[in-house]
Amino acid sequence: MAEEEQESKEEQTPMPQTVKTILSWTAPGRPFQKKSKQYYATSLLIMLLVEIILFLFSQYLLMVVVLSLVFLAFVLASVPPRDFHYRISSEGITVEDHFFLWQELYDFYFKKREGADVVHVRTHAFIPGELTIPLGSIDKEHLKQALLPFLPFREIVKPTFIEKSGDWLTRTFPLESAK
Repeated sequence: MAEEEQESKEEQTPMPQTVKTILSWTAPGRPFQKKSKQYYATSLLIMLLVEIILFLFSQYLLMVVVLSLVFLAFVLASVPPRDFHYRISSEGITVEDHFFLWQELYDFYFKKREGADVVHVRTHAFIPGELTIPLGSIDKEHLKQALLPFLPFREIVKPTFIEKSGDWLTRTFPLESAK
């Protein structure tokens, strides 16, 4: 009887699985493209116009918010991102110190942002909602083959209203002329 209990306990203890690294690379933390002087001048002009309108309506706190958002946009446009380490393993995706299990992730697709190829991995959780991972020197097909056993690939992703609106604003009112 004691032998049977010990055998059943041995059968129930899970065997530890080794985490296997499938793909690992280093790339910038976000897509980056150096902006021209026209970008900064146009942004300042738009900000000045908005600030004047807000001043006329005595919205001083909103003026500070607009000023801080433009400052943030200038910093992100002028300071290149540092390199992050990305790793795809049998357990999930690691971005620097943040780890995402495959069960937390939904699907993936590729897009081009700021002239660089980027993979978007959508999550089940509302926050972060989507991981945006620049490919760097990794081949798109190589990354696709590494992710396919774990996540479904979406060839076409329907853009949201916000994405459509942002694209329309970018096309209609460009902050810098196309090169």
